[in-house]
Amino acid sequence: MKAIGIPLILFSLGVFAAAAASLRLTELRGQYMEARTADVYTGPCFANSEVGLTGNLAVLGWKIESGSWQGVKLDGLSVVGVVRSKDTLGDAFSSTEGSHSVLIVDEKANVEQRMALRGFAEKMGGPLFADVVRLEYRAINLTVADKANGHSTTASLTAGDLAKIETRPLEGGDQICHNEQVWYKPLTETDHAMPAYTLANGYHGAGLGTTWNYPGQRSSFVGTFHYQD
Repeated sequence: MKAIGIPLILFSLGVFAAAAASLRLTELRGQYMEARTADVYTGPCFANSEVGLTGNLAVLGWKIESGSWQGVKLDGLSVVGVVRSKDTLGDAFSSTEGSHSVLIVDEKANVEQRMALRGFAEKMGGPLFADVVRLEYRAINLTVADKANGHSTTASLTAGDLAKIETRPLEGGDQICHNEQVWYKPLTETDHAMPAYTLANGYHGAGLGTTWNYPGQRSSFVGTFHYQD
């Protein structure tokens, strides 16, 4: 009997360990958008004229299509971060220290999911979200047209009446210097991201000491993310 009991105990411990590991599993995938107040697709003539003077404001948004954060299911939920930095975001010679942010969490989320969405956003945003000065709850809608092709940049993001991004694909007429390139990378880790033309980029809430409306620039990214820990 004892010889049989030991394997049973070991098997039970193995099942328990596997269940505990699954509860700790963090893996999420979905859609991502961002817009800044400086061109991300540009040439040196424009980039050099903007650095240090603008580009210190941004809206970032994630729509989680499937996955969990530390065991909390977040399928179909979204979170948006709004950032004000003292320097041009993404510039290799600038710092994100001293950045302030507002997090806008999907109002559909329950209490546990709201905490998980905040944890996810702070992990993805890193130092950008080191000082969250305000937390809001709004209806969030992030849609990407024809996302199946993996390169669509016709997309929109709304977070209630607080933040909005709308984009279209870049076109030949959007080139000014004719040596444009992706000058700044996305502000967070992505699987794939394409620069896009910004039709709308705004924040109209409290907490950052400023609001903005900054359309008509080559200042957005549309992409996908996959995070696993």
